[in-house]
Amino acid sequence: MDAKLEVIVIPVADVDRSLQFYRDTLGWRPDADFSVEEGYRIVQVTPPGSPCSVIFGDGVTTAAPGSVQGLYLVVTDIQATRDELAGRGVAVSEVFHDRSGVFNRAGDAARVAGPDPEGRSYTSHASFADPDGNEWILQQVTERLPGR
Repeated sequence: MDAKLEVIVIPVADVDRSLQFYRDTLGWRPDADFSVEEGYRIVQVTPPGSPCSVIFGDGVTTAAPGSVQGLYLVVTDIQATRDELAGRGVAVSEVFHDRSGVFNRAGDAARVAGPDPEGRSYTSHASFADPDGNEWILQQVTERLPGR
């Protein structure tokens, strides 16, 4: 199958508050804002440089607001991105890596402060949440795995 990720849907409680966060605080490009009918509004935003957009709104998902966890944003410089987000007023974690040395295990128990000591791609992270608690993970990738 030849497929590309186009859109993810996240559940939010307050569409205008979420639009302000993603557009104004994070600086994501607003692509669409359609109020189709009472109780049905679709907002689409896209992170800079990303081929995948994010949709939220009223009536677009039955998932509970804030229930999405582990959405990954790939960055080339984890510390610079973390500092930029903090400068924009985002409550972003310090940079961390997983004690196993791979990926990012769910929860805080396996998190070790600081970037991966070996500087490997895919292993240094930071996290933040939107106003509803949907969790985003920054993942530093400086060298892609073969075939990626």
